[in-house]
Amino acid sequence: MHRVLSWLLAALIAVATPAFAADLDPLVRALGTGTYADTEKALAKLAETGDTAAVPVIEALQTGDLHVRKADGAVVVARKAGNGVALTDPLTGAALGEADRSAVEKIKINNSLRRSISAALGALTLMSPNPQTRRQAADAVFKSRDVNALEALDTALAKETDEGVRRAMFQARAAVVLNSSAPDADKIAAVETLKARGDRDALALLNAAANSGGAEVKAVAERAIASVEQRLALWGAAQNLWYGLSLGSVLLLAAIGLAVTFGVMGVINMAHGEMVMIGAYATFLVQEVFRTFAPGLFDLSILVALPVAFLASGAVGVAIERSVIRWLYGRPLETLLATWGLSLALQQAVRSIFGPTNREVGAPSWMSGAFELGGLTITYGRLWIVVFAFLVFAALLVALRKTAFGLNIRAVTQNRSMASAMGIRTARVDALTFGLGSGIAGLAGVALSQIDNVSPNLGQGYIIDSFMVVVFGGVGNLWGTLVGALALGSVNKFLEPYAGAVLGKILVLIFIILFIQRRPRGLFALKGRAVEA
Repeated sequence: MHRVLSWLLAALIAVATPAFAADLDPLVRALGTGTYADTEKALAKLAETGDTAAVPVIEALQTGDLHVRKADGAVVVARKAGNGVALTDPLTGAALGEADRSAVEKIKINNSLRRSISAALGALTLMSPNPQTRRQAADAVFKSRDVNALEALDTALAKETDEGVRRAMFQARAAVVLNSSAPDADKIAAVETLKARGDRDALALLNAAANSGGAEVKAVAERAIASVEQRLALWGAAQNLWYGLSLGSVLLLAAIGLAVTFGVMGVINMAHGEMVMIGAYATFLVQEVFRTFAPGLFDLSILVALPVAFLASGAVGVAIERSVIRWLYGRPLETLLATWGLSLALQQAVRSIFGPTNREVGAPSWMSGAFELGGLTITYGRLWIVVFAFLVFAALLVALRKTAFGLNIRAVTQNRSMASAMGIRTARVDALTFGLGSGIAGLAGVALSQIDNVSPNLGQGYIIDSFMVVVFGGVGNLWGTLVGALALGSVNKFLEPYAGAVLGKILVLIFIILFIQRRPRGLFALKGRAVEA
């Protein structure tokens, strides 16, 4: 009995498989005959079957791998293999051997066909067992608004259990309904669905509905447009606030080292941007070592680059202080000229070693991608830079408040003569402080390598902004640097949409000049006898 049942099952499979092939094979063969319009009609019929076995066929058509075999007119998948092409059956995936390239002719597609292909794939994958695939299919239908996908959407909605996918399908259905000749009641319901979605894609569809729908649909669509525009404006302000925080964190990293050196020594260090550049190139070198010797550990390269960049920039900073700056204390204009000359020399040295072109610095996997929070789009790279900036700020604050070295720095900052009289080696403090500020600039270079081009001119884009942050916040005051960086970053980003990037920076500069006229020591002025004098 068991053997009889096995024979019957095998017979059923043997009968069913040819029937399945017989159903789809004429539709597949039709893809390779006639004009673009004929191919589009054959594609529509193939999608109407609802059979997911047609998905590989349509995907091959989309990627340009679907060909017609000239010998018998059969539609095959042809991919490059050696000097010829390897042929496979588009429905079953069975190998059909190799052939010369001239033996097959590619089925060409145009823009209209590309849209139809996206819609067909969306309709066929709506019933996929994978929720992510179903979500992508719903998004494809939403963008194509193909009326032929409405029946497949209704069938998929009746079976869908995942709430997120179901919402995407409802929104796709609303987009299709607005593009169809459905009754006004259905279109009004679709308008409400798109209003709840509330993004720019929904706004575009609502505008189209307001321009082409009936009087009642137009009135509902216009109210929905006003609601969506108000919501988008609020989310746009929140997005600008995030961009301002992101820019402020970058300015904080670039300026915090300058705040330390400028506050302690009164040195106008125009080579501070080059310390940032050195940190970025140190990151590039560390990544090259990982790519060569340990590619599997590449995600750790950025963590190794942090101490390397700090030590490299710090060592260069100490060398500059010991060789040049120490002879120019009390002469700020001469330090400005000397450090400007050093900045040019360092840039040329980097050009000679690494070349003038940009260098590639990759991002680890945990810093790649983005996520959405309501109407905000937040990239992981920017988020980690914001977190890193605040960690560096907190670490420096603790070092200055809780260590003997920090106590010496604060003493020299407030009254250099008294500190020297108390036995503090001010020259040593100067050198180490300059090295500390330069090392922190190197950490800024590590962060900037993830969001900007690594080139010899990297630091030049941030030196002026860094000085503005330091002067606005209060020379030598870390809290002032924090507030100044976040404030200037936010103001820049809020001004850019209205005034443009260049004019926005000019307006910020004018504001700082006027502000300094009223408060020459910045927002948070340092206190001390030497400072007061």
